Amino acid sequence: MKTMTIKLRITIWYTIFLTLLVALVLLLLYQISETQLLSGTQMRLQTAVLQSFDLVEYEEGRLDFDSDLTDYQDEGIYLIFYGPNGEYLYGRTPSSFSGEDYLTMDELREVGSGSSRWYVYDYCQTIPGYGNLWARGVASQTDGESVLHNLLKIALLLLPFLVLCIAFGGYRITRRALSPLSDMTETARRISNGKDLSQRIKLGPGKDEVHVLASTFDQMMDKLETSFENERQFTSDVSHELRTPVSVILSQCEYASHPEATEEEKSDALHTIERQSRKMATLISQLLTLSRADAGRAKLHMELLNVSDLAEITVEEQRDFAASRNITLSSWIQPDILMRADETMMMRLFINLLTNAITYGKEGGHVLLELSSSEEQIEGSVSDDGIGIPPEHLDKIWNRFYQVDTSRTSREDGSSGLGLAMVKWIVEAHGGTITVESKEGTGSRFQFCFPKREIL
Repeated sequence: MKTMTIKLRITIWYTIFLTLLVALVLLLLYQISETQLLSGTQMRLQTAVLQSFDLVEYEEGRLDFDSDLTDYQDEGIYLIFYGPNGEYLYGRTPSSFSGEDYLTMDELREVGSGSSRWYVYDYCQTIPGYGNLWARGVASQTDGESVLHNLLKIALLLLPFLVLCIAFGGYRITRRALSPLSDMTETARRISNGKDLSQRIKLGPGKDEVHVLASTFDQMMDKLETSFENERQFTSDVSHELRTPVSVILSQCEYASHPEATEEEKSDALHTIERQSRKMATLISQLLTLSRADAGRAKLHMELLNVSDLAEITVEEQRDFAASRNITLSSWIQPDILMRADETMMMRLFINLLTNAITYGKEGGHVLLELSSSEEQIEGSVSDDGIGIPPEHLDKIWNRFYQVDTSRTSREDGSSGLGLAMVKWIVEAHGGTITVESKEGTGSRFQFCFPKREIL
């Protein structure tokens, strides 16, 4: 059985079950029909005998039997009348009925005669002026059983054809119902052979289990394809981001090791190497954090923090960077806001948002950090009046290494496209949400929110 296909196994069990069900129904119908037929014959026989006395009259010293008594023979009932001493008076018996000499009052009996069986019913009634008159009714039991037996034979002859129809119909239904499984197998085989993750079953709308399975399979393939594409893009982006600082470090090492290099040139080369190394260290640290977050292994060291002081410190640290770009950095921070958070991650949140605002701000512009607390949540925002973000890029800025326009960002300031991805993860890891509002040429505003029920 295990070597059979699912379709064949279902068809076999389906056929066996329906065949047994049909056989059981036929058996029950036969028994019920037999009982109803025989009980109906018995009731008609008794009724005919009792009603027959109404068709007998005694006049002028003789019994008169109505000719309508012969009509009962059309229903298969034979009526015979006997006198008080059992002498024959009127009627006839079936030719194959051997008869009985004794009469029994109001008793229905089964009598065998050769290959036939009969119901016999006797009843005696007093006729005024005459005395006791016996009426006997005889009806065939075999005729009704013969009809049932013939019907049963026909049913048994038709049963094999019915089984074939059930098997054929069951196989067609099963094959049609399980055809998506074949499509899934073929799709999986094409993916395995050709490494094409874009293959889908596309079964269409439906609510049965197979449609749900096919839809789930397609959704799984969507996620797998997205994951592989992200991984491929991630690998490409990391290679690209590391290629530049590594190339700079190698070239500076060759330059500093040149015999004709002066001490000042060697010192400049070492400073360049240090700057590029710090950039690589920051990039690798952020990649490691995001990788741990993806794997669910990133651990936050939660403690009760004064985020107001943390925000103030970050603003002061970023003033020189803002001044170098001729940007005014200001803040409006509600004092003594407490929340349970990871200090390092919260510091990075403020740094990344401020660095992003200053980097994309316009010369002579303004960057503002706001932080406030209410009974239900802690809200913060970083806004600038810089170049803004086009609408078609708003939903992509959270992607790793994504930059709206790489020409707008100098690689010398360490930008790698990971800042906003880190910001989004930090906010969500602390149970919060972050949104962005931006208009190209006007500026952007990043707003984050931490529900107190999640952080206190």
